[in-house]
Amino acid sequence: MAKFVLAGKADCPYFAKAELLADYLQINLPNFKVYKITQHPDMWEQWLHDICKKNGWKHKHSPIIWRELLDRGGKGLLLGGFNDFMEHAQHYYGITSNMLSEQMLKIAVENLHTHIEIEKEEEYLKSLINPLHVWISSASAPACYNLIPLLASGEVFGMATEVSIHLLDSNLYEEILHGIVMEAQDLAFPLLRSVSMHTKLDEAFLQADVVILLDDILFHHEIPSLENCIRQVTEQCKVYGSLIEKNANNSVKVIVSGKTFVNLRALMIMTFAPSVDPQNIIAVAMFLESAAKAMLARKLNMHSAGIKDVIVWGNISGSSYIDLSKAKVYRYDSAIWGPPSFSRRLLDVIYDSNWVHSEFVSVLSSLSSREHHCLGISPAHVIATVLRYWYQDSPPGEMVSMGVLSEGQFCIPEGIVFSMPVRFQDGSWVVITEIENNEDTQEILKHLVHDLIQEKQVALGEIPEMSPYKETAFNGFNLLALLEEENIQTPPKGPETSPEGLYQSETSLSNAENNENP
Repeated sequence: MAKFVLAGKADCPYFAKAELLADYLQINLPNFKVYKITQHPDMWEQWLHDICKKNGWKHKHSPIIWRELLDRGGKGLLLGGFNDFMEHAQHYYGITSNMLSEQMLKIAVENLHTHIEIEKEEEYLKSLINPLHVWISSASAPACYNLIPLLASGEVFGMATEVSIHLLDSNLYEEILHGIVMEAQDLAFPLLRSVSMHTKLDEAFLQADVVILLDDILFHHEIPSLENCIRQVTEQCKVYGSLIEKNANNSVKVIVSGKTFVNLRALMIMTFAPSVDPQNIIAVAMFLESAAKAMLARKLNMHSAGIKDVIVWGNISGSSYIDLSKAKVYRYDSAIWGPPSFSRRLLDVIYDSNWVHSEFVSVLSSLSSREHHCLGISPAHVIATVLRYWYQDSPPGEMVSMGVLSEGQFCIPEGIVFSMPVRFQDGSWVVITEIENNEDTQEILKHLVHDLIQEKQVALGEIPEMSPYKETAFNGFNLLALLEEENIQTPPKGPETSPEGLYQSETSLSNAENNENP
C-alpha cells in the first residue's frame, strides 16, 4: 500500500491543491492512504523547527528530510513539496490536477477557517475536563525526568484524571527542560494534557493543584555555616511560599523532597503561604524508610514489600531515628507459616543483633556516597507513591513515615514539622497516635525535637546560632561537618537523606531492640 503524508500551513494554496489530488487518489485507488498534518500559519515554522531538531536534521525544506521523516515514522514516502507530489502522482498514477489558482486560493482560505474552527472545538472539549496542574521545581533534576511517566500513566491520580505538568527551573537549564518537554510529548500518554517549561519565577505555580519541590541548597564556592544555610533555605522558601500563596489553587498539595533541610523547608512554606492548609504541606520521609526495608529484606532473603511499619522519626534530612520496634514481616519463609495476612515481628526473626547495630547502620549511612550516582529512579518512585496514597489511600493497616506539622502528638511540641507515622485516607492523612513509645524512645524524640526547634528559631531570626542538645548521649555528625568532611561543593539533587540522622539511629536502634527484647 502506498502511504503519503501531506504536511503544510493551513492557508497554503499549494497544500490545498495537493490535498484535493490526494483525496481523489485515496477514493479511487484501493491501496492508497493519505495522512494530513496541518498547522496554523503562526505555528508552522516552530513545528518544523522542533521536528527537525528532534531528529537531528537541519532546518530546511528538503525532499530528502521529508522522505526521511516519513520513512523513520514507518508510514512510507513523504514528498518534500508541491511539485514533487504532482510529479509523483503523474508518473505513477497518470493523474494531474487542473485546479486554477483562484480555486486554490479560495480553498486555502476555507482550509484555514476550518483549521481554526477545529482547534477551537478541541480547546472547548478539553476545557470541559479540567486537568490536574502539577508543578515541579528544580525540574532539571534526574528525579523529575523519572517522575513524569509515573504521573502521566494514570496510576498516581487515577485513570480518569488528566494532568498538565509544568517544569520550573533556572534559565541555565532551559535546554534540558526543552528536551524533557519534547520527550514527555513523545510518550503520548492519553492522560497527559500538556507539558510546559517555565524559567520565570513570577509565573510559577499558576493554578497549581500539586507542587513538588525538589530544590536543595547549592554551595557554589565555600560551604557556609549551618546557620547561614538555614537562612538561605528560608529566603528560598519565602519566595516559593509567597508565589504559592499568590498563584496556586486554595486546595493545593505541596510535597517537599530533597537532601537538605526537608523538614525546615516544609515548615517555612507553611509560614510564607499562610492561606494553604498546613495539612496540605508534607515532607517526604519514605526514601529513608524504603532504604531501611530493602536492607532488612536482603538480610532476611525476602522481598522488601513484605516488610511493613518501619518508622522514621524526627528530621528527615538531619538527626533521625529508624524505629524497628513496630516493624512486621509478611510471607517470610520460615518454620512458622500462615495466610497472606499473617505477620511476625521483625525483631523476632532477625537474630543477629550485632548486624543491626553495625552493618545495618553503616550501610544506610553510606547513602550519601550513592547520591553522586543517583539517577533519580528511587526518589521519583517515592514521590509518586506518596501522591498515590494521598489521592487513592494508603494500604489498609500500614504506617507511612511522613514529615508533618506537629499538633502535640507523642509529646512533640506544636509548631515544628516532624517525621512520624501516618495513614492516608479519603484525600487526607492522620497521625497514627494509637501506638505507644517507651521512655527511651521518648528521650530520643526530645533530642530530635531540640534540633528542629533550633532550626526554626534561626530561620525566624529568634536566635543567632544553634546550640547543642544538653544531654551528651548523642554526638552525631551535623550537616555542616558532613559536607566539610566530604568536600562537597555542589551536593547533587535528590530526595535522599544525609547520613548523620542514620548515625543517630545506631544508639536508637540499640535502645529499641534492648527494650523489646530484654
